[in-house]
Amino acid sequence: MPDLKKLALLLLKSFIGPFIVTFLIALFILDMQFLWVYVDELMGKGLENMVIIELMIYASARLVNMALPLAILMSSIMTMGALAEHYELTAMKSAGVSLYKILRPLAVTIVIIGVAAFYFSNNVWPIANLKFRTLLYSVSQQRPSLNLDEASFYNGIEGFSIRVGKKNPETGELLDVLIYDHRDASMGSKTVIRAKSGSMKQTDDKRFLLLTLYDGYSFDEQKEERKKRDDRRFPHINNQFEEQVLTIDLSSLDFNQADEDLFKKAYEMMTISQIDVAVDSLVINVDQRIEDLQRFGARNVYLIRDTLDVSPHSPAAKDSLHQNSARFYFNTLGFTQQKRAYEVAKDICRAGQRNIDNVMQDVGAREKLINKHLIEWHRKFFLAFSCIVLFFIGAPLGAIIRKGGMGLPTVWAIAMFLIFYVLTIVGERMVRSGVLEPWQGMWISSLVLTPLAIFLTTKAANDSPIMEADTYRRLFQKLFKSKTNEDPSAMS
Repeated sequence: MPDLKKLALLLLKSFIGPFIVTFLIALFILDMQFLWVYVDELMGKGLENMVIIELMIYASARLVNMALPLAILMSSIMTMGALAEHYELTAMKSAGVSLYKILRPLAVTIVIIGVAAFYFSNNVWPIANLKFRTLLYSVSQQRPSLNLDEASFYNGIEGFSIRVGKKNPETGELLDVLIYDHRDASMGSKTVIRAKSGSMKQTDDKRFLLLTLYDGYSFDEQKEERKKRDDRRFPHINNQFEEQVLTIDLSSLDFNQADEDLFKKAYEMMTISQIDVAVDSLVINVDQRIEDLQRFGARNVYLIRDTLDVSPHSPAAKDSLHQNSARFYFNTLGFTQQKRAYEVAKDICRAGQRNIDNVMQDVGAREKLINKHLIEWHRKFFLAFSCIVLFFIGAPLGAIIRKGGMGLPTVWAIAMFLIFYVLTIVGERMVRSGVLEPWQGMWISSLVLTPLAIFLTTKAANDSPIMEADTYRRLFQKLFKSKTNEDPSAMS
């Protein structure tokens, strides 16, 4: 019997290396996908490197829930596949160590990783989501950096539109400068400045742009107070200049981070305890809305209920001429009163229907919001459990295919992860659409893959040749022979 402690250390060393490498590679690939999606939000805005790095860190933290299961699946296949390929796994079994004992130290490690993943998803994930959402919103609100292109208007500076015909990048000289000043929104482009040439530079503190214009003119429209449109004369001032210095405030180009309180109440930013409180509050609100609707219905049908006996066995229901019937009362009214009563009744019905529709739409929206909260609640447990399930798929699969490295194990890992990912996404979307309950949709992938994990682990422990072509060839031959023996024509 080999030393189990040394065996455990050997397995852990064989697993930790591929796990770290595959985790970092998966995280890098997912980060590149993030950059591809949000590249339009980041380009051309003059953001500091630290802002972009901070955004990438928060984005990486949000992508751990995908990178971690994939890394565990790939590393477990690679580790056990390498051991089987070099006959080390066969030697361990020959020494009397079962596959379950071989997997025990790795399984304990995966459980520890699962617990850490649960802590991460419950405590770090909400903070990363909050920081990411706040920083991304701030970046999206950031105006493009000051960069004047030839023959196109630049609108990045608040209150101004600037266009230059030509620009000399070496001397900084600007030709054919046109500026629209629309800082007063009620007046539109109140001031228009045109100059043959000019130059620009920023102050040392980067707060102001000094735009020096040469040989030009300005057109300044004057505001007319309390005059009708037809009576307006549109007074204006024309000014011709040889040189003019225009000072423009660049504070609108400064990067200002939004307040995190704007996003704190979102379900993605909550821990399990916070989600429980939010769901309880939403459930109480839904029940309250339904009770209000019931009370509204009871108030608005009291005339029919209290003054007219319309029960199936009442005389009014059997005799339309009965003095207590609705038809008899309606016939006592004049034509104008009947028409008025009909219109009032119709308006009451429509108002009641609108109120019911509004309440039901509000209840439906709140129920969808409850489901979104419960999706996040289950996601925190789901991440930890999926790590364990994918390990017990990857480890026996590696022992069965008997291949290590980045070749065949990568193909199998990607195939299994795609199944897991598609089932997860489909389940979550079915919850959001109201087809499944939150626990059903969020755990559907685990419910499907857990039997597969048990099956593969059992087959690997019993050395079943389920990946060998000869096994299926012999099976088909047996089936073909059995069908041939049962065919009467073959018997003759």
